[in-house]
This record gives sequence, structure tokens and C-alpha cells, in this order.
Amino acid sequence: MIRRCALVWDEKLVFSRYIEECGVNCEHITPHMVAAPFYRGRFATLIIPTGFANPAFSNLLPALKAAAPRIRRFIEQGGKLLVFGAASAREDAYDWLPIRLRYYHQYGPVTISIDRDNPLSCLVEGYDTSCIECDGYFTDFEGSVIARAGENPVMIRTALGKGEIVATTIHEYPSRPFLASFCTAPEETLF
Repeated sequence: MIRRCALVWDEKLVFSRYIEECGVNCEHITPHMVAAPFYRGRFATLIIPTGFANPAFSNLLPALKAAAPRIRRFIEQGGKLLVFGAASAREDAYDWLPIRLRYYHQYGPVTISIDRDNPLSCLVEGYDTSCIECDGYFTDFEGSVIARAGENPVMIRTALGKGEIVATTIHEYPSRPFLASFCTAPEETLF
């Protein structure tokens, strides 16, 4: 089994060290690399951190839009995508995804209910789900709900081809067990 992910951001983040401490080989990929048609990487998982659509935090959104066909192909061929909250009120924040996903930006602590029967629920393992930070919720989506804040979905999963997309507005690092599991695959997928 392969444990390898790409963390997509403008510059290297402390998040990458955390991922590596979870036993996952983590490669930093810049927006220029994502948008460059000649860039080729092989990963089990792509991770897009919170704030990707907010220009105060990142210049990633234009690159994601330019790479939308490659992202679709990566997922359809078996790759996994973990994407967090956009941290922006932009209507088009998730238009680069190969699924329908709309988001309402609203930062603050919430109580979440989680489907404990879903193996992806371990994303919040070790967190107090009665008071967890979220940066919004999904208003329209394809897929199944894994966690809600009241009636509002804050974590969804969608299968696409051989791969999957997990989108969440939970504003915390995913748990170590989640990263170790979600970033593991029998083989890497070409991005």
C-alpha cells in the first residue's frame, strides 16, 4: 500500500509536517504546478486546505479552475480529494470540482452530529464534536452527508469513477487515523 498525498498551497505549510507525522509522504504543490499542463505527479490523495478561494489567504482558486479537467481525471482514475472550506462568499468557489457543490461561509464553533457508521467519520476523532470550529456549510451538493451542524451539512462524500471526494467545512486538522487511512491506496494515481 502507498501512503502519499499532495498538499496544494501557495507556500509550504505546517500542515505538511503534521501529515508527515501521520506516516504519509507529503509533497507540496504550488498553484503554478497545479495549473501547468506539463506537471505530472503521482499521489493517492490531493488535499486542498481551508481558505483556497479567499485571495487574502491564497492564489489557488484560478489554478484549480485551470486544472479542473486534470482534477476530474485524477479522481475518476482512483485518486482521492480532500477539500476544506473556501473561506469566501464566492458563488464559484467550488466550480472547479467535477460535482455540484455550493457553500455558505460562516465561521464559528458549532455542535456537529456525525454518522459514526461511516469510516470517514474518524476525521474528527479526538475532537469535542459539541464545540468544533467550522467555516460554513454546504447548501447544495452531490453525495452523502457524513456530518452536520444542526441541519447544515459540514462534511460530505461523493464517489466518482474509481475515486472519491470528501468536502468538509470543519476548520481543524483531520485526525491522524483519518489521514493515515484516507491517504493510503494500493497504487498512486497520475495527476
